[in-house]
Amino acid sequence: MNTTTALQLLLLPVGAVAVAGFARRRDLPGPLLLVLVGLIVSFVPGVAAYQIDPEIILLVFLPPLLYSSALESSYLRLRDVRRAVGLLSIGLVLFSMVVIGFVVHWLLPGLPLAAAFALGAIVAPPDAVAAVAVARRLGLPRRVITILVGESLFNDATALTAYRVAVGAVVGHGISAWGAIGEFLLSSAGGVAVGFALALPLLYVLKRLRDPLVENTVMLITPFAAYLAAELLHSSGVISVVIVGLYLGHHMPRAGFGTRLISDAVWKVITFVLEAIVFALIGLQFKPIMEGLSERGPWELIGYATAVYGAAVLSRIVWLVPSTYLPRMLSRKIRERDPSPPWQQVAVISWAGMRGVVSLAAAFAMPATFPERDLLLFLTFTSVVATLLVHGLTFPRVIRVLGVSADREVYEDNLAEAAAQQAAAAAALIRLEELTAEGVDPVHADVVADLRTRSERRALQAWERLGGGTGPRGEETPSAVYRRLRREMLQSERDVLVRLRDERRIDDEVMRRVMAELDFEEATLERD
Repeated sequence: MNTTTALQLLLLPVGAVAVAGFARRRDLPGPLLLVLVGLIVSFVPGVAAYQIDPEIILLVFLPPLLYSSALESSYLRLRDVRRAVGLLSIGLVLFSMVVIGFVVHWLLPGLPLAAAFALGAIVAPPDAVAAVAVARRLGLPRRVITILVGESLFNDATALTAYRVAVGAVVGHGISAWGAIGEFLLSSAGGVAVGFALALPLLYVLKRLRDPLVENTVMLITPFAAYLAAELLHSSGVISVVIVGLYLGHHMPRAGFGTRLISDAVWKVITFVLEAIVFALIGLQFKPIMEGLSERGPWELIGYATAVYGAAVLSRIVWLVPSTYLPRMLSRKIRERDPSPPWQQVAVISWAGMRGVVSLAAAFAMPATFPERDLLLFLTFTSVVATLLVHGLTFPRVIRVLGVSADREVYEDNLAEAAAQQAAAAAALIRLEELTAEGVDPVHADVVADLRTRSERRALQAWERLGGGTGPRGEETPSAVYRRLRREMLQSERDVLVRLRDERRIDDEVMRRVMAELDFEEATLERD
């Protein structure tokens, strides 16, 4: 690798992170800005053609992104919406594949139907990263966010399996409909089995390591190990990674506090960097893809792209409405257990079908001899970019116009948190009284009093949060005053530590050790 190539490879993550950081600072939709900047940069003279390597995307980018999302997800909430997630991640993907496949076959009669279905499988699975980011920022109900996250966790497995079957049919490895169903079921079951086979011993090992750095190092390796193990056994690596992530995430509260603190920070950084690079790569694909389409007219290409995009969007809407309401109309049991959601929530979910880099990775993985490969690459790219830009830019407005919010849910969460904080604090005080029942050394009386005060203050903080941190006449609550004053005190302590370090009165190592204690305390203040 020469110096120029190395420099260009370095510029990709540096530039992507810079754009993503700018978007965060200005409160702009990062994925959309990254795609636009990447598209523009692809035409700058001298910029290398960053062609997506499907193996790198599927082996390096996809496992940690899926794993991070699964760690943050709630197994219990996903279990509550499992029917909706299954209808989207399996039913909708297959329905979209068929609809898009027939539309493409109608547009290009000379293209084999199996090749058209391959494009349908490529374009079918939405990537909910951008949609979920907007949904959380605008305060969508938890159920909607859980459905979107669950769909994005599992739909890639369906799409990639269907894609492999379709490509196999095109290149001569024909397979029947029953054979395709059997392959999908076998791949999915294998992914679940591999996931649990890894998750159970991993949890056992992690509980006994008792070293946050080692534990998080193991967790960094886990998604790659889970994906590769499943793929080597011809099972779904996607499902394997998701199962491991959900299982470990569900049991993470039983880990040590140091493990959780490091894990949260590490995975936030990894996700931020990988997502920035991925969305920048999407935009950078435009120029190399267009170079293979010089023989086709611009209006012809626009017509094809509009038809495929329209098929992808309409198939999602057409599937969502009956799949949401029909089961409840036909089954009283479903209706009683899970009442029909407001139509506004269904509309929001139907508009959240943004595609992502997995679609492009699958498209680039098509064999070089695949029929109309350049055109199919172009149609994949335009579908991804159109859904990101059109839906990404309008998604916040759709949410506001439909009036979908989680205000009531937020209030109920704060109420439940306050009750839980009070119950936990009461248990802590009871334990403190048990430990000091035989009396306390007068020297330690202040320590016990301080512990009692801290516990009581935490019990009050959650109740105060219901009022936004203000009292009945708008004044600051005692906890709010405590946090404000303590932050100022902590900053003064840091200033002194830095000054003593600069004066060579303490070593850097001493300063960092004391600073870490102050940082942990401020972290608890931020949480409070």
